[in-house]
Amino acid sequence: MSEHAESKVYRVEGFSCAGCAGTFEKNVKKLDGVSDAKVNFGASKITVEGSTTVEALEKAGAFEKLKVRPEQDRSAPQTEEAGIKQTFIQKHMTIIGSLLFLIFGLISQGVNGGDNLVTVLAFATSMVVGGYSLFKQGLINLSRLQFDMRTLMTIAVIGAAIIGEWTEGAIVVILFAISEALERFSMDRARQSIRSLMDIAPKEALIKRNGQEMTVRVEEIAIGDVMIVKPGQKLAMDGVVVAGHSSVNQAAITGESIPVEKHQNDDVFAGTLNEEGLLEVRVTKHVEDTTISKVIQLVEDAQAERAPSQAFVDRFAKYYTPAIILVAALVAILPPLFMAGDWQTWIYQGLAVLVVGCPCALVISTPVAIVTAIGNAAKHGVLIKGGVYLEEAGSLKAIAFDKTGTLTKGVPAVTDLSIVADIDKNDLLKIVAALESRSQHPLASAIVKKAEEEHVLYKNVNVENFSSITGKGVTGVIDGETYFIGSPKLFEDKIKEQSEVIKQLQDQGKTVMVVGTGQTILALIAVADEVRDSSRSVISALHEIGIRTTIMLTGDNKGTAQAIAGQIGLTDVKAELMPEDKLSYMKEFKKKHGKVAMIGDGVNDAPALAASTVGIAMGGAGTDTALETADIALMGDDLQKLPYTVKLSRRALTIIKQNITFSLGIKLLALMLVVPGWLTLWIAILADVGATLLVTANGLRLLRVKE
Repeated sequence: MSEHAESKVYRVEGFSCAGCAGTFEKNVKKLDGVSDAKVNFGASKITVEGSTTVEALEKAGAFEKLKVRPEQDRSAPQTEEAGIKQTFIQKHMTIIGSLLFLIFGLISQGVNGGDNLVTVLAFATSMVVGGYSLFKQGLINLSRLQFDMRTLMTIAVIGAAIIGEWTEGAIVVILFAISEALERFSMDRARQSIRSLMDIAPKEALIKRNGQEMTVRVEEIAIGDVMIVKPGQKLAMDGVVVAGHSSVNQAAITGESIPVEKHQNDDVFAGTLNEEGLLEVRVTKHVEDTTISKVIQLVEDAQAERAPSQAFVDRFAKYYTPAIILVAALVAILPPLFMAGDWQTWIYQGLAVLVVGCPCALVISTPVAIVTAIGNAAKHGVLIKGGVYLEEAGSLKAIAFDKTGTLTKGVPAVTDLSIVADIDKNDLLKIVAALESRSQHPLASAIVKKAEEEHVLYKNVNVENFSSITGKGVTGVIDGETYFIGSPKLFEDKIKEQSEVIKQLQDQGKTVMVVGTGQTILALIAVADEVRDSSRSVISALHEIGIRTTIMLTGDNKGTAQAIAGQIGLTDVKAELMPEDKLSYMKEFKKKHGKVAMIGDGVNDAPALAASTVGIAMGGAGTDTALETADIALMGDDLQKLPYTVKLSRRALTIIKQNITFSLGIKLLALMLVVPGWLTLWIAILADVGATLLVTANGLRLLRVKE
C-alpha cells in the first residue's frame, strides 16, 4: 500500500516538546487511510503517506491543540506567526492562573496554620488549571501503557494528591508547565533562523508582459517572464539579467558580505537585494524551484535527519522511561515491606523518583543544538544537509581538495610578461591579442583578457594568413611581418638564452608561451590557473584549528601541483590522477586518518565525494547538482566558509555531548538522594526544570558562532 500511497506534507503549530511530537506521529499513523507518517520536530512538519484531512490531523493532535495546514498554503507566515503568539499567550495565561491559585492556597495555609478545605481546593484548582492538558494526555497514555514524560508526571502529581502532598503537587505542575514553555521557546528560537529565510524573498514582483508592467504574485509568474527590479528592491525569482547592470547583495543566499556586480547574462537569485541600478531579469525557475526555496526545503529536511547522538538518545529514552517507573515502584514498595519503612514516606520518595526521572532535558538536549547549528549555518551561506553530517564534520581529521575551481579560480590568467626585445609592451600585447583572439586554445582567452585589462585596442588589427601549428602554437602576418606564438618547442633553436627563465617559470607550475618572428624572440608570456586569494589563509586557518592533514587531489602534472601546494601550504599532494585514482586515494586516506572530507565542485570527482566521510561542494547557489549531491554545500564560491563550518560543527558536537552528560548526570545525582531519604518533589522538579533550562540555553549558544 505504501508504495502507491500519496505523500503530503503539512506544517504543524503548537508542538511543546519532542515527546508530544512523537505522540502526534503515533496518533496520525492510526488514522484511517494513513499508511505511514513521519514528524519533523525541528521544522514543525509532518509527512503523511496516504489519504487524510486537516480536520482528522488536528483531531489526532487535539491533546496539544495542534493546528495543521498544508505546506503549500501561502498564507503561512502570517498564520504561523499569529498561531505562535496565540499559543504563547494561552500558555502564559494558564501558568499565571495556576500560579495565582497556588499563592492563594499558600496564603490560606499560612493563615489557618495547615491544610483545610479552602487550601486543598485552591491547590487542586491550581493543579487542574496548570496541568489539564498534562493529565488528559498522561491518563490516555497510562490507559494504553505508553510511558513518556507526561505519564510520569501524571502518576507523580496524582500520587502526591492521594498522600496529601497538595502543596508540592501544585508546585510540580507549575514548574513542569514552565519547563514545557522553556522547551517551546528554545525550539521556536532555533527555528527562527529558518523562518527568517522564508521571509527573504518577496511574495510579488513587477513583471513586463505584452509591453505593460504589472504586479504579479510569485505563484503566477511563468518561466520566460521579464521581471523589473528597481534599486533597493529584493528579487522575487531566480533568473538571468537581460538588461541593465547593478551591484547585488547576495548575503542572504551565499553569505557573501560584499555585493557582487551583475551584468547582462549573469545569474541572479530570489531573496537577494538589488542595490544600485535598474535590472531586467528573465525568470528561469518556478517559485518552488528557486535556490532559496531549495535551501529552505533542504535545511528543513536536514533537521529531520537524526544525528548519531540523537539516535542514541531516542534508543536510550525508549528503555529509560520504563526503567524509571520500575525504580520508582521499587523505592516505594521495598523499604516498607522489608525494612519497616513508613509507607507514606517511601511512596513520596517513589513519586519524587518519577519526577526526577522525567527525561525532558535529555530529549531536548540534542535537537535544540542541531536545529540551532543548521539554522545558523544556513544564515551564513553554508547548507548542512543533516545532523549526521554536522557531527561528522566536527570530528574530521583530514580534508582533501580538488584543485581546479576549488583551490584555484579555474580560469587561466597571465602571471608573467617578460619582454626580451626592443618593443613597446602595448604594441606587443596588440599583436599577441590580435592573433590569439582568432585561436580556440584555452590559454588564448587569458592573453585576450590581459590585453583588455590594459585597455589595448587589438580588434581592428588586420591579421593575414592566420593558421594554427598543431600542438605548438599559431602564426599570422601583421603589417608585412610574420609572428609566431606558441610553446618553447616552436622556437627550439632560438631560446637558449631564455631556457633558464623558462625552466624557472615552469617549475612554478606555469605554462610558458614564446612570442617571436622568424628571426628573433620578442617576449615570454607565462599563464597559470591562478590560486584563489583566500586559499592560503583558509589552509592556515584549518591547520590552526587542528586539521593537520590537508591534501590536494588533481589531474594536473606534478610540477604544477607541487608548486601550488607549496604556495598555499598544503601538507600533501597527489597529481596526474584519473577520477578512479582519486577514489582509491580517498579510501586510502580514510583508512589512515579515519574521517576525511572531500571538497570539490559537486559535479566532477563524484566518486571521491561519495566515498569521503563528508562531501563538501563549492558554489552551491549556482549549481543544482551541488545542492543535491553534497552533504554540505558552501553556497558562495568561497572557501573561507570552510573553517567556520568545521568550527561550528565542533562546537555543536561539544555542546551535544555536554547536554547529554549533564542531563544524565543531574538525574543520577538527584536519584542518589533517595538513599538517605533526602529526595523531595521540590528538588526533583527543580532538577528537571533546571536541567532543561541549562541544556536549552547551552544549545542556543550556537547562534553566536560567527565566521
